Amino acid sequence: MRVLLVEDDHRIASFIAKGLRENAYAVDVASDGDQATYMASLNPYDIFVLDVNLPVKNGFEVCAELRKDGNSKPVLMLTARDAIDDRISGLDIGADDYLVKPFEFRELLARLRALSRRQNEIRARKLSIADLEIDTLSQTVRRSGQHIELTAKEYSLLEFFAFNKGRVVGREEISEHVWNESFDPFSNLIEVYIKRLRNKLDEGRATNLIQTRRGAGYILNDV
Repeated sequence: MRVLLVEDDHRIASFIAKGLRENAYAVDVASDGDQATYMASLNPYDIFVLDVNLPVKNGFEVCAELRKDGNSKPVLMLTARDAIDDRISGLDIGADDYLVKPFEFRELLARLRALSRRQNEIRARKLSIADLEIDTLSQTVRRSGQHIELTAKEYSLLEFFAFNKGRVVGREEISEHVWNESFDPFSNLIEVYIKRLRNKLDEGRATNLIQTRRGAGYILNDV
């Protein structure tokens, strides 16, 4: 899942981005409102985390512009303001949730998971493909009951395949949702990670779950 984090405090932005990446999110960071709306116009983010007190355009203005442009992806607003009027203002212009600073990082993760589930009912806690089981809350993976150890990026890639089970996804779509804006489209990084996933998921098994569709992309199937 790809997140745009908009926070002008470099220390806070670095802390949040690091934590999200460790939990299998792809993260881009913007430091002001103009940069945020520009990046949102270029990239298909799955969720937005907006600070309210931003330079150039504040978080309320960014959220309102996203909704005006037809972007319906979840918006979580972060703010030091805890006045009820501010929270109401944020929700009224289209924000989906509101988190007051300071906050526990675990609560931020829980709220992002909740927003993701609301956005798309397919994002259930547990996903099953053949004998593969994925727990999206604990980010654990088992096949035939055997635990499979994955890195954060490997898990993120597998989860993306699972949410698109039975559908061919190409390199561009994978890079847009699993990697951030620094991804080099000419690299073989996607192929490297898919090979790693296959080695961990399919090695020694009769059924290969991740299949290649030549010229089109990849598909996670249960047959």
